[in-house]
Amino acid sequence: MKFALLAVLLLSTSSALAGGPALKCDIGPASKTFGGSSWLVYACDDKHSVVVITAPGSTAAPFYFMFAYSAGAYKLRGEGTGNKTATDAAYKELSQLRSDQIAALFSDASKASK
Repeated sequence: MKFALLAVLLLSTSSALAGGPALKCDIGPASKTFGGSSWLVYACDDKHSVVVITAPGSTAAPFYFMFAYSAGAYKLRGEGTGNKTATDAAYKELSQLRSDQIAALFSDASKASK
């Protein structure tokens, strides 16, 4: 949970530094597996963007990915110092998701928070 809060703060800060609005990404989480590792998916308050954070005990920890939504499209980025093999496998899987599949992740995280 501490890593999740840290990631949310880092994302908010990086958005603000980039000149964009700060996002709050604390809706969820939904538990998912990407690249064979456990991840927690959080939805953001822009109603589109999604943050994927390593679950406690994940071999990929600590790491997060973000699907940032802008101008009708998603951009995937990631950051952390987790096991490179595990994070590369997750990136490979995440980078192949279509927009409708990313929107489904948002929906899953939203449902998990209720």
